[in-house]
Amino acid sequence: MKEAPGSRPIDSLAAQAAAGDARAFTRLWDTHVEALKAYLHGLLRNLDDFYIDDICSRSFEKAFRQIDSFDNTKSRFFTWLKTIAHNTALDTLEQENRLRSKYVRIDDAAGATTVEGLGSEAPSPIENIIRDEDDARKLACIEGLPDLYREVARRRLVDGLQYQEIAEETGLELNTVRTRIRRAKALIEKMKENGDEE
Repeated sequence: MKEAPGSRPIDSLAAQAAAGDARAFTRLWDTHVEALKAYLHGLLRNLDDFYIDDICSRSFEKAFRQIDSFDNTKSRFFTWLKTIAHNTALDTLEQENRLRSKYVRIDDAAGATTVEGLGSEAPSPIENIIRDEDDARKLACIEGLPDLYREVARRRLVDGLQYQEIAEETGLELNTVRTRIRRAKALIEKMKENGDEE
């Protein structure tokens, strides 16, 4: 017997996530992350695992921010998630192309060297103020994370450590560090959005 829209367990998790339950969204991540990576590998055959992981992470972050817009009467959660991932992949590729166009290639006797393009300027005073406010807000969000994510998020987003360094310092597996940081970022974005709505 076919399940009615809204009666599936995934729909229940999506509803809980929309109500602000981060654990429900973590379960949605756990349930769909490998299938989404497989979908992205099929869609973007020329991209390596690093880009696939990045696009996958960005897709879940967008889904977390837009979870209120998911309508289980119109589509299944994974179908909705794949649409977000498809659009995120296109955006990522476009950003990469724009980034490459900002670099100048210099060929010399020693070989080709790539340097950053012209036009980089020091931030203005107002940009510094905005950056400082954003940093303070980010720190407050990090402190509001569950214990599971707070320490790795602080080491990555505040101390600027690489994933491998965090793994070595905490004794966690590298993939665990990556996953926790992705989830921490998604939670932080959600907290920022909720703060903006107040």
